[in-house]
Amino acid sequence: MQQDMTQHMMATPKLTLSALLTASALAGAMLASPALAQNLTVTPGQKATAEQVAQAGVPLSELAADAPDEYTIKRGDTLWAISGLYLKRPWRWPELWGMNLQEIKNPHRIYPGQKLYLEKKDGRATLRTSPSAASGTPPDGTVRVSPRTRYESLADSAIPTLKPNLIEPFLAEPMVVDKDELDSAPRIVATQENRVLLTRGDRAYARGPSGKPLIDAGGKQQVYRVFHNATPLKDPVTGEILGYEAEYAGKALLAHSETTQGTADKDGKTSSDIVPAAIDIVAAKEEMQVGDRLVPEPERQLLSYVPRAPSGTVDGRIVSVYGNAVVNAGQNQVVAINLGSKHGIESGHVLAVLKAGARMVDKTDPAWPQIKLPDERNGLLMVFRTFEKVSYALILDIKDGVRIGDRLVQPR
Repeated sequence: MQQDMTQHMMATPKLTLSALLTASALAGAMLASPALAQNLTVTPGQKATAEQVAQAGVPLSELAADAPDEYTIKRGDTLWAISGLYLKRPWRWPELWGMNLQEIKNPHRIYPGQKLYLEKKDGRATLRTSPSAASGTPPDGTVRVSPRTRYESLADSAIPTLKPNLIEPFLAEPMVVDKDELDSAPRIVATQENRVLLTRGDRAYARGPSGKPLIDAGGKQQVYRVFHNATPLKDPVTGEILGYEAEYAGKALLAHSETTQGTADKDGKTSSDIVPAAIDIVAAKEEMQVGDRLVPEPERQLLSYVPRAPSGTVDGRIVSVYGNAVVNAGQNQVVAINLGSKHGIESGHVLAVLKAGARMVDKTDPAWPQIKLPDERNGLLMVFRTFEKVSYALILDIKDGVRIGDRLVQPR
């Protein structure tokens, strides 16, 4: 599979809204083949919503106040931004799809240069990829061009759901494990020349857990992620430890397998010495040291981030703000939440962040009772990576700083 360039043959193409309607993979889409991207699925519920809306469009009341009559897709646009351009609630993407269902045959890709046209009639709105028939273009919405060969970079063409640079590091860096998982992982046991800290270009020595030595896979390159010791993620309400967050430090390449070596003393008695595996540090986010753990580098996956609200009731909390013990988080920062796959949370789920109402004394009441003001919505976040009891989410927009313990609910 080619990673950077692909050749497309096009004859009389029909322009589509493609990835407006499902999210392109963020890290993975850059490596995905066009055929794989075409196979991203749409849930029956999302399709049913779109089909229902497609019969008449959406009410004008659902449109954003400044929804443009015409818009040209640009490089750097995202699904989230474009959805928000047309709808008051960007996570309700099936309605945007329904607005243009007749023109969308493959709802998975959108490219810079495509134009969107907004039509309003009888209190309803319809989004098209071509002007209406009255403007002189073909009534079926097809834009005809001469056959040609086009070369394009997959990394630059697909419009992602969110800006990839905001979350791509978190697809590889933080890892949530149970109490024993990281303790039983291979570990760095020694350095050359008794160095205290390791960085890119250094060689170190590592051992696997008891009975599972680090062994070369026979010609296949073995890459490991290096993690510092994990810190607990606690539920801010119950105090339960939801998992342990391992701090990513860098990557190492296995150079030689772990072995044993027999030696004989002067009396002829033999003993067996453990010879640790040799590893080379090939990437470093932070300096590494003896005791850090190794986790095999997983294969890259094509991930689909479809902005949508969870189907069931949600009541969660923000557990931590990622990075250096930060307490408050702002827009485009990543947080951990106390909801995961166990709770039905999936990548792409959009949640509302509530700011707790203040507690105060009602001085208008002679009895001076204690009252609590209602919780108010402070912003939105989108889940992009899930574990069993914990997920990572990106803060999409926010009015005030997000804090540990802030409540999360289904957006309305």
